Amino acid sequence: MSISHFDLNTLRIFIIAAECGSLTRAAAAANITLSAVSKRIAELERNLNCPLFIRLPRGLELTTAGHGLLRHARKVLDNVNTMASELGDYAKGALGHVRLAANVSAVTQFLPEELAHFLQLNPRLRICLEEALSEAIIESVDTGRVDIGIFADNVDATALTTFAWRTDQLVLLVPLGHPVAERDNIDFADTLVWDYVALNHGSSLLRRITDAALSAGRVLKINIQVTSFDAVCRMIQAGLGIGILPLKAITPALLGSSLKAIPLNDNWALRTLRLGIHAKNPLQPEAQKLLDYLMNASVFTTRPSGELS
Repeated sequence: MSISHFDLNTLRIFIIAAECGSLTRAAAAANITLSAVSKRIAELERNLNCPLFIRLPRGLELTTAGHGLLRHARKVLDNVNTMASELGDYAKGALGHVRLAANVSAVTQFLPEELAHFLQLNPRLRICLEEALSEAIIESVDTGRVDIGIFADNVDATALTTFAWRTDQLVLLVPLGHPVAERDNIDFADTLVWDYVALNHGSSLLRRITDAALSAGRVLKINIQVTSFDAVCRMIQAGLGIGILPLKAITPALLGSSLKAIPLNDNWALRTLRLGIHAKNPLQPEAQKLLDYLMNASVFTTRPSGELS
């Protein structure tokens, strides 16, 4: 199959049709005629020699091949958009781009101020920041999709060169009026009688808490799962359970007015965030500059993982 069979505009129309589930709605969304949409899809199916949609009386349904193409087409257009954005920045005088991926803890607690200061010192650099789960970040660094990753210390990062970066303190978060709200500190095991509000599956924080519950011979009772620290706070505020979050991720407006943060006595509640880079491929100068800045701004004396003190 020749790569010339793939036209970017046709791929864009295919994505719209897949998302709309209807050629008519796709034509309206793409601002072209219904016949033009139909022709583009038919040509694409003919070139690929397989159907991409099942035509139903009231719309479209993707075939297995259609699902596969949709996944790849989105990646292709995302890459093209990224390429256009980067080249546009170069045309405006940018000296380089750095691709950075970080977990929600790093994005929420540390990176806004540090990246703002770094860009003040290096105004002609551009940073593409992606928030992701720790395991996905490690894979992105290992495959070269991003230059630098920031992730939790309880995921396997042996494929990378890593550096200790920041620590964050995990605390129990409860609504005011909860039976333990007056406590100055608490053992995690003593909290397992209550329902929890937790982050989504795949998060390193959920894994840490779940592992701690198993070590205590108990099961974490999850009442509801959400995708952000802010949502965890709001659910706890609404009385849907208790939770564990990094202290610095809890907004001061919530603490004292509707929520109480209680320090955990457990050693695992003090965790380390790590910087990771590819183990073999050297960083480009602009990425090395950001890595050096983040390491020097850290509270740690940084060294590659595995190096003895």
